[in-house]
Amino acid sequence: MDRTTIEDALFPDCPIRNILARLCDKWSLLVIYTLNKTGGGPIRFKELQREIPDISQKMLTVTLRTLEEDGYVTRTVYPEVPPRVEYALTPRTHSLLPHIDALIGWAKENMATIISNRKSIGRV
Repeated sequence: MDRTTIEDALFPDCPIRNILARLCDKWSLLVIYTLNKTGGGPIRFKELQREIPDISQKMLTVTLRTLEEDGYVTRTVYPEVPPRVEYALTPRTHSLLPHIDALIGWAKENMATIISNRKSIGRV
């Protein structure tokens, strides 16, 4: 999947599709949530990977690169041996966190009903 080119054929400047397609993939919100949970950063790659044990190293790398490209995460490389790389949330992401928290709250409130609905039509 090309994570850098997301465009709606009818509405190529649509901010909803363009932004949410990248932000709401399988891992991006979880990475942002985890960075926030650990204090917003800075956090090293391996620490972040330990916090999300079911993400592969490759997928975490791809997700962090995408988040960095969009300005949600900063990546700082220190000239040490071995190299030390740290990730942190940007001010833009801090302005997004209340919306993510609201979505998480909504999901917690509605999860049981949604799972029940899925079961009622045999999709679980």
